[in-house]
Amino acid sequence: MPSALAIFAHPDDIEFVAAGTLLQLQARGWDIHYINLCTGNGGSVQMDGPTTTQKRLAEAQEAARILGATFYPPICDDLELTYSVPYLRKVAAVVRMARPSIVLTHAPADYMEDHMQACRLAVTAAFSHCIPNFQTDPHLPSYAHDVTVYHAMPHGLCDPLRQKLMAGQYVDTTSVHARKRESLAAHESQKHWLDVSQGMDSYLISMDEASRAVGRLSGKFEYAEGWRRHLHLGFSAKEIDPLKEALGDLCLINEEYEKAKAVPV
Repeated sequence: MPSALAIFAHPDDIEFVAAGTLLQLQARGWDIHYINLCTGNGGSVQMDGPTTTQKRLAEAQEAARILGATFYPPICDDLELTYSVPYLRKVAAVVRMARPSIVLTHAPADYMEDHMQACRLAVTAAFSHCIPNFQTDPHLPSYAHDVTVYHAMPHGLCDPLRQKLMAGQYVDTTSVHARKRESLAAHESQKHWLDVSQGMDSYLISMDEASRAVGRLSGKFEYAEGWRRHLHLGFSAKEIDPLKEALGDLCLINEEYEKAKAVPV
C-alpha cells in the first residue's frame, strides 16, 4: 500500500492545510501518517506549559484518529525547533517508519520560524530516505523507492515579505471538508488561543474561509488545498507527480505556475 506522510510544526497545522489531501489519498487506498514536530506547549494563555503539552497531545491523537492516520509523537517544544542533526535523525526515523512516496510539509517561507524549520527538517529527512549510512534515531534501515515532497500554501497565502504566492496544483477537498473540519475541532483548546493571539474569531470558520479562498484560486473547486512540488533532484531519478497520478481530476495543475517555473538541466 502506498503511503503519505504529513510533517508539520504544531498540533492543528495539518488540519488547517493538509488534512483534506491526506483524506483524498486515503480514499484511494493510501496509508496516511501524521507528525507534529512541536508539542504545542506555547498555545495557551489559560494553562501552563506542561498542562498545555498534555492537552494538545491528546487533541492531536484524537485528530489523527478521526483522520485514520498513524500518529507519531512530537520531538520538541514550541519555538525550540532548530535545523540540527539530533532533530534530523528523529525526523528521518519517522520517514523510514512511514516509508512514504509523498511527504507533505510547510512552505519554505512562512510567517513563523517553527514552520520553516519543520519544512527544512522534512525535506532533508525525505532526501535521506535512501542513504543507508545516515543514522536515524532510532536506527532504521533506508528504503529505495522515490519520494516526492509537496509544500503547503503558507499562512495568509503569502511569504513573510507579503508577496503573494501561487500554488502549483490544487487538490479538491470539498467531499472531505466535513471530516477535515471534524479533525480540526478535536483541537478544542485552540479556540480561545487563536482568538486572543491571532484574531481568529473562530478557528473552524477561519479554516473554512481559508479552504474556500484556495478553492476560489483554483477557479474550479469549492474547497481546496494548494501545493507546490519540490524539485525532484536527489529524491527521484526523473520528475514525477504522484499526487496528480493518485488523485486524477481532483488535482488541478496550475498552468500559469508551470509556465513560470524553471526547467532543471
